[in-house]
Amino acid sequence: MRASEQEGTYPRPLMCREQWHSLDGTWDFGYDDADAGERESWFSGHSGGGFDREITVPFPPESPASGIGETAPHPIVWYRRRIAHETLVPAAGGASAPGAEPTSGPVSAPLAVPACGGRTLIHFGAVDHRARVWLDGRLVAEHTGGQTPFTADVTDAMEAGAAEHVLVVRAEDDPADLSVPRGKQDWQERPHAVWYERTTGIWQSVWTETVPAQHITDLAWIPDPQYGVVAEIALARPLLRPLTVDIVLSVGDRVLAETSTVTTGRRTRIDIAIAALRNGIDREALWWSPDSPTLVDARVTVRDPGASGTTAPGTAEAVDVVDVVDSYLGLRGAGVGGGAFLLNDRPYYVRSVLNQGYRPRTLLASSGTAELRREVELIKEMGFNAVRIHQKAEDPRFLYWADRLGLLVWGETGAAYEYGTEAVELLTREWLDLVRRDRSHPSIVTWVPVNESWGLSDVAHDPAQQQYSVALAALTRAVDPTRPVLSNEGWEHTDSDILGVHDYTSDAALLRERYGDAAGFAAVLAGGGPQGRVISLSERQNERFAAGAAPLMITEFGGLSLAGGDNDFFYTQTSSDTQYAELLGTLFGELRRSPLVAGFCYTQFMDTAQETNGLLFPDGTPKLPLGTIRRIVTGVEASD
Repeated sequence: MRASEQEGTYPRPLMCREQWHSLDGTWDFGYDDADAGERESWFSGHSGGGFDREITVPFPPESPASGIGETAPHPIVWYRRRIAHETLVPAAGGASAPGAEPTSGPVSAPLAVPACGGRTLIHFGAVDHRARVWLDGRLVAEHTGGQTPFTADVTDAMEAGAAEHVLVVRAEDDPADLSVPRGKQDWQERPHAVWYERTTGIWQSVWTETVPAQHITDLAWIPDPQYGVVAEIALARPLLRPLTVDIVLSVGDRVLAETSTVTTGRRTRIDIAIAALRNGIDREALWWSPDSPTLVDARVTVRDPGASGTTAPGTAEAVDVVDVVDSYLGLRGAGVGGGAFLLNDRPYYVRSVLNQGYRPRTLLASSGTAELRREVELIKEMGFNAVRIHQKAEDPRFLYWADRLGLLVWGETGAAYEYGTEAVELLTREWLDLVRRDRSHPSIVTWVPVNESWGLSDVAHDPAQQQYSVALAALTRAVDPTRPVLSNEGWEHTDSDILGVHDYTSDAALLRERYGDAAGFAAVLAGGGPQGRVISLSERQNERFAAGAAPLMITEFGGLSLAGGDNDFFYTQTSSDTQYAELLGTLFGELRRSPLVAGFCYTQFMDTAQETNGLLFPDGTPKLPLGTIRRIVTGVEASD
């Protein structure tokens, strides 16, 4: 099965192997409010410790889906899972262990992984915020960063001869520490305004796979839709002798390119020309876009020519194959110019919706791939061609469905709420890890490291905070120079490739005055901004906008509530379906008619907790018929 056609269950969709096993499900669980767990060795064995209840992983303990649903602050939590030995060390060269999440057929050829040379890895999609991991009482991993994945190599920690192994995780997430990136997780005891219940501990999948001792640890694709693609590959260990990397790119049964490269180092960069891109007709068919989300499958094989002539135990097959992974990519360019967002070097009007990614039963987590796919489908059915994932880094399986179904994504991260050395270090490291994790998804077209000066509340007056805003944007471009970056989303821009403006007025005349012509927006730039914050902090930023090098987008607007309650949060309340539809249509219409605005992002996709300004109710029911919403968003009547 090609990686682009999997069913979305694989937790790391851009680098698939056949042999893996989900560890999601029932774990032992306990709170450690006294921080006694390590002193009392809760990590040491099969029994003891404060594991007095059970939890369903990967749902956070604050969520109903976890089976606990306790929202009071508990800064330290512990997890324990017993794992059969054959789950961690499956038969050499065999299929996935019993109970593994299916990938709808093998996504790579089986490898013979001898017990003496293979490595057993346990992957954590996300644990908020600090994690320590033990297997059979031995510390195997430590990680900081509540949205980023990490891996524990547990091979040498497994107790010899044991039929069962014990995995223990300690997670720490202090709600009072405002230096920690948290996004919409509330630091107060109860949710208020636009902040929601906390998410503590494990909130994305935990899974295990068996790999050869030498294996691919990182794989990235840098597309050039006019030429081909660059592959960046990292290996686990220094090379004892040169290895060969074979790459095959294909769409369906059509092979687009094959290349074989000798590498002598752990990291290698391979330029791959795709001859079909020289033909204009072929090029159009191969480019990825929301209207035509063509994905190119990629098989990457690492071989050791020096091992040729030997065979796998009990077989007649040569074992020069070191590792095989299946991946995919999109031939897509993203940029700005001429006052427009550019997709594949052509102006593209962005119709986006803001998605909080908080769900009633699972909070930051999701119930699984079906829910993530349906969210992408609903966004497209409403007439949007883009989504802004707000104040979180979404599960990579959401990005897989955006890649496969065709939806532009603005990648964001959760903010901290104070500025200082610790906050700078934590956010910078976590953000760069997220860019590294997601940089090969064709759906992601824009990076947003900071929103509305959160964590940089004095950026308008503090030179240090201004320097950090500029530096974070520059670091993002250094890691990924292929996408636009916003230094601060909404206002107080220092060095943004898109001039994103937040404007929650419900007065159509004001929208027309502000964005109806250049003079109107010049007054906005010169004044205090629609939300009382200046739009730009730099003359260079203003010059880039004036030259068309930083297009204007209204990246938050609307916020309409349909008959919201006294304790709900919204920007404008409407009292009937008719009033709601009319006002929605008026606001969208004014922005579409603006000759200056290159795109918009409506707030928001779905009602979330007390924030009732979604186009959907919390259960996913549309507040208006989907066809009506689509007509309002696009301005186009549905065709029969």
